[in-house]
Amino acid sequence: MTNKDLANIIFPHITKTIADYEKMYPKRNLEEGACVTRFAPSPTGFVHIGNFLSCLIDYVIAKNTNGIFYVRNEDTDQKREVENAIQIIHDVMSFYDMKPNEYQKGDTVVGKYGPYIQSERKEIYQAFIKHLVEIGRAYPCFATKEELEELRSAQEKIKARTGYYGRYARYRNLSIEEAVKKIEAGEKYVIRFKSMGDFEKKFKFMDEVRGLLYLPENDEDFVIMKSEDGLPTYHFAHLVDDALMHTTHVVRGEEWLSSVPKHVELFATFDYPLPKYIHIPLILKQDGDIKRKISKRKDPEASMQYYEEAGYPKEAVIESLMTIANSNYEQWHTEYPEKNYLDFIFDPKKMSATGGALYDIEKLNNISKNVIAKMTKEELKEASYEWACKYNSDLKEIIERDPKYYMSILNIERESTKPRKDITTYADILNHIWYMYDDLFLKEVPYEFMKITDKAEIKHIASIYIEKYYHPSDNQDEWFGKIKTLCDELGYASNMKEYKQNPEKFKGNVADISTVLRVALTKRAQTPDLYEIMQVLGEKKIKERFARL
Repeated sequence: MTNKDLANIIFPHITKTIADYEKMYPKRNLEEGACVTRFAPSPTGFVHIGNFLSCLIDYVIAKNTNGIFYVRNEDTDQKREVENAIQIIHDVMSFYDMKPNEYQKGDTVVGKYGPYIQSERKEIYQAFIKHLVEIGRAYPCFATKEELEELRSAQEKIKARTGYYGRYARYRNLSIEEAVKKIEAGEKYVIRFKSMGDFEKKFKFMDEVRGLLYLPENDEDFVIMKSEDGLPTYHFAHLVDDALMHTTHVVRGEEWLSSVPKHVELFATFDYPLPKYIHIPLILKQDGDIKRKISKRKDPEASMQYYEEAGYPKEAVIESLMTIANSNYEQWHTEYPEKNYLDFIFDPKKMSATGGALYDIEKLNNISKNVIAKMTKEELKEASYEWACKYNSDLKEIIERDPKYYMSILNIERESTKPRKDITTYADILNHIWYMYDDLFLKEVPYEFMKITDKAEIKHIASIYIEKYYHPSDNQDEWFGKIKTLCDELGYASNMKEYKQNPEKFKGNVADISTVLRVALTKRAQTPDLYEIMQVLGEKKIKERFARL
């Protein structure tokens, strides 16, 4: 019997050859320099922030070069697949406005290089595996779980490198006849790749982030097809899919760097060009005095859904991740604040190569404040309403009451050279504006009076101001001038310099008077510009609130 006979016994249903598939998936007709990238998540739950960072980089590379960005769902580990996970993946991409050129969702397939779901490509993988069996570069392995555990234990005892390789590959040299007998007897088996590498030798490998590396050749006969479902492992699916789909750049976590020798040998076996690899750092978080890997189980911010639910603008999340993607992004964005992140040219050499990448929530908060500060009142109204419709019924109701009034509140200190930056997320908005609505203002919220706390004095200040000095048509300079006149009348210093020189001469100063008026209208000692608040509240509400003191 020959290897070809063995291949036909294992794969009697496979009639197409690898040449047939190479014709089905011809080289892409793209302009010179155009890159083909893919986001290849496993549908095993939420979208992890690390996976999203790789997706973002894939997207930027493709857009930088007028290339192709596609989504491929890697569902070969079907035990871990979560219902609706593919929908979640597409929802996240849609939220961040990342539209792939090619993808598959339900019955919809966009692109000529699909299927884009790995479990639907089973026959393609098996045709390639059949070819390897035919040429003697793959074989059935009947090692049981117990045998593999015994092997590992024996290797550990003598302090040998663990793994299925060389003299430890027990079924590597099993005769074809013996293999056929075991198959016909119904023994379970996997298919292993037969390595020709020498672990003692090293080869040159160019990692796009770390530069030139010298890695040991692969000598492991690793599994390329599982026994339970006939689907490939990640290593083999990566070879077949990225070769046939003509992927030029593979962006993935640095934990896959150790798998490079396997992938290099696989691509070389089929004489396919190796894609360029960008191994991105692990996402870390500050936890007290230590930095640790962000955890799916411990940290809600590991999930991209967290940022949407928390009300961060999508632009802020993108900006924060781009500062991780390239060390020079922040400076570029400062120089070109009006440009879109897709105008930035990504350079993998300017990515952290060691030690992981710290994702700082405080930095995200600062970016988010800046993004919200730059929005027009119309943009912020639309974005916050869209968010509130999904996540905050109270804010939704507030906006729907009177959208124009809501926008006038948002516009306080917005159209200025130094716009307000006190709002971090859409979830913060209601906490910053509740006092502008009478029903919320009238709830049992205590007044935050500061220096002046005597009730009679507070009422006297408010009464004199409303009777003699308040006029709704005053401009800001006139308004503040009248407050200073009020100070002089009541024995408070209208000039801070004079107050600091002789504080004992005065009952207080203009800041104290302003605080009384501010707290009387908002119940808060710190708010955005008081004049603008009063302009939005209007004369009727102002008089009503002063009367309640």
